[in-house]
Amino acid sequence: MTTLQDVLSELSTGRLQIVDLTTPLSEQTPVLQLPAPFANTAAFRTETISAFDAAGPAWAWSNITLGEHTGTHLDAPIHWITGREGKAVHQIEPARLVGPAVVIDLSADVAANPDVLLEPAHLEAWEARHGPLPEHCWVLLRTGWSERNTDARRFLNTDEHGPHTPGPSVACARWLSEHPAVSGFGVETVGIDAGAAGGFEPSFPAHHYLLGNDRYGLTSLVNLDQLPASGALLVVAPLPIVGGTGSPARVYALVERA
Repeated sequence: MTTLQDVLSELSTGRLQIVDLTTPLSEQTPVLQLPAPFANTAAFRTETISAFDAAGPAWAWSNITLGEHTGTHLDAPIHWITGREGKAVHQIEPARLVGPAVVIDLSADVAANPDVLLEPAHLEAWEARHGPLPEHCWVLLRTGWSERNTDARRFLNTDEHGPHTPGPSVACARWLSEHPAVSGFGVETVGIDAGAAGGFEPSFPAHHYLLGNDRYGLTSLVNLDQLPASGALLVVAPLPIVGGTGSPARVYALVERA
């Protein structure tokens, strides 16, 4: 039996399960809101072309409007000024979009303080327990934030001082960008940076370091609580938009069950 046949067999028996990590897209999907004078992305919207009516008696279809960075989406290097000479979405090698999932759980800390930062010490503690980060891995920050994603106000969590959401520190963003095994970094929040990251030096360090060093970002993930700390396989499937700075993506994980 081949490896692929083994996978199909394990899926059929339930020993291998697929966990969907993607937020469904709808008009209610929260999107990033930048302050004036910056321009904002379009919210998700559908427009019916026909629905078994005179415009199309035997078929239904719709147009959709959305930004590249809507819902669960991938950030490509050219999304940020430090990566502007790097890859667009369609240029990312498929092998970089499939890899081991490394799950760092800060959900208890975030429940007490939404501004909690992921630090290199958290990643070093993971390595001490599970071994070195595996090649082509995706580091996923579990925070419990996806519980908020049906309420834009709670999800964006912004007050007069700005947004309050967890994310990596400057040191951690640089650590991830320089680690040779890391393909990308994923979060449950609206962006890969912490809410306070506009005031960091450099500002928005996850974007600055990761995208500037051919790493990729994933946002608005769900169901990270269903993944083990190590051992799952992540699959990221963005649209191969030519010249795309990002793309909505279907993201899922293969998980072995006892």
